[in-house]
Amino acid sequence: MDSELNAERDAILAALTPVVDGIAVTFGPMCDVVLHDYRSPEKSVVAVAGSVTGRTVGGAMSEIGMRVLARGDAAADELNYVTRTRGGTLVKSSTMVLRDSTGAVFGALCVNVDVGAVTQAHGLLGALAGLGAAPAELPTTTFGNDIDSVVDALVDAHQSKQRGSWAELDRAERLELFGGLDTRGVFAVRGAVEQVAARLGISRASAYNYLSRARAAHDTSTGGSA
Repeated sequence: MDSELNAERDAILAALTPVVDGIAVTFGPMCDVVLHDYRSPEKSVVAVAGSVTGRTVGGAMSEIGMRVLARGDAAADELNYVTRTRGGTLVKSSTMVLRDSTGAVFGALCVNVDVGAVTQAHGLLGALAGLGAAPAELPTTTFGNDIDSVVDALVDAHQSKQRGSWAELDRAERLELFGGLDTRGVFAVRGAVEQVAARLGISRASAYNYLSRARAAHDTSTGGSA
């Protein structure tokens, strides 16, 4: 059964590969399209056209992909959300999950459009018209071909929301940090617990302990079971 499903998934990816180029050509150089196979998170990019997010075939999933992995088969399409790359590019994106005939999520088709120039023009016209509302603060998304860099960026982002270094965090804040990373799908990546431990300067055993406690706290608060 597994071999049949994998063959089906391979066929879906093969059918979508020319679609990647077609969408990118239609929207032009301000667009890139990325096809992901989440069976291999560390090298999930199987096809790419365009260069907005700097992805290459064989590159890793972004933190958006990690979030999809964390939600499993309950993941849904995320359409027309706006974010910034770490380089400052304003991007409007859509992530459409791929499912096999059993309904299992195994990949995604992602479309990213650089809307920086459009936003600048909109702001200029708004200023000329006297509509000087400040733009909303947008989240920063890490699009990296190296899964380690994506994990590191997520750890840094979560830690920066708190008081400071790991040693300065109290128990609740440490659990919140691990819970937040887990919700974002970081620990769905192979070896991520060890990487997070190294990034925080703690032992692997401590990292596993805090992750276990964070999950138990989450299950208790949502009425689930560990």
